[in-house]
Amino acid sequence: MNNSSKIYIPGHRGLIGSALVRNLKTRGYSSIIGKSRQDLDLLNPNKTKEFIAAEKPDVVIVAAALVGGIHANNTYRSEFIYQNLQIQNNIIWSAHELGVQNLIFLGSSCIYPRQAPQPMPEGCLLTGPLEYTNRPYAIAKIAGMELVNSIRQQFGRNYFSVMPTNLYGPGDNFHPENSHVLPALIRRFVEAKAQNALEVVIWGSGTPLREFLHVDDCADAIIHLMETVKVGSLESLPPARDGWYHINIGSGSEVSIAELAQTVSDAVGFKGKLIFDRSKPDGTPRKLMDNTLLKNLGWGPKITLKEGVSATVNWYLSNIASTDTLRL
Repeated sequence: MNNSSKIYIPGHRGLIGSALVRNLKTRGYSSIIGKSRQDLDLLNPNKTKEFIAAEKPDVVIVAAALVGGIHANNTYRSEFIYQNLQIQNNIIWSAHELGVQNLIFLGSSCIYPRQAPQPMPEGCLLTGPLEYTNRPYAIAKIAGMELVNSIRQQFGRNYFSVMPTNLYGPGDNFHPENSHVLPALIRRFVEAKAQNALEVVIWGSGTPLREFLHVDDCADAIIHLMETVKVGSLESLPPARDGWYHINIGSGSEVSIAELAQTVSDAVGFKGKLIFDRSKPDGTPRKLMDNTLLKNLGWGPKITLKEGVSATVNWYLSNIASTDTLRL
């Protein structure tokens, strides 16, 4: 890799995609390719292949996906498995057929079993049932990982997968129903303060434990791996199981949903009560990634949860809430 390497990021306007662009520019990479959803339909295999053939990238980082929180995953189950399979297959197979030598596929921590050992090592994949609420998405991601593994093992390409934990930060989806838990909480608390509400209702019991990583930290880890992991090296790195080779990307720490809600409440300055609606699903009880392999490859997180949440609240107020005429 060098600073003139041509890097294509499908999903470059999304949460992690935009963070990857920021990180690459900071490192001095000058040839970063992106195409908006309006200009390139990644569900179309022919259009996808034509674009990659025309651009001839040296590296592809697959950040494009249909994503959402518990509500979206459980409501739009068909779309989550079909669209994610279609998008990733089109990108990965086109890159392979066109001779792209370097590719990183972004998975998700939801690939691991619902009752996985904690923290979750890479080797626990497929050792138990998946969480039902996001099973379609998880199965799509597992299929993408197997395609990447198979291409690397069969053709010797420098293709591998990374498994980010729960990400948050600038550019997140703050939709009131379809967003992940942290941006959903930020929006809810900002609106509650603006409306002088006396309480905020939070889905579930508040007891599940979750790990969060600022998206800029995640992007930094991915580019670090892009620059350091080479073909053949994954097979020599423990732990591996039954030919599965991928790398967890996590913070190494966890927080309860109740503690997370309080952190967001403090960052926003909300003074009311926090009410937990136990009739709503909790999802997986605990999801902490084992990031030992990532540490051994020379990377660790830099942004604390308190710092990251505060910065994300400020970004939301400047870029989203102001358009909704919300003011603190």
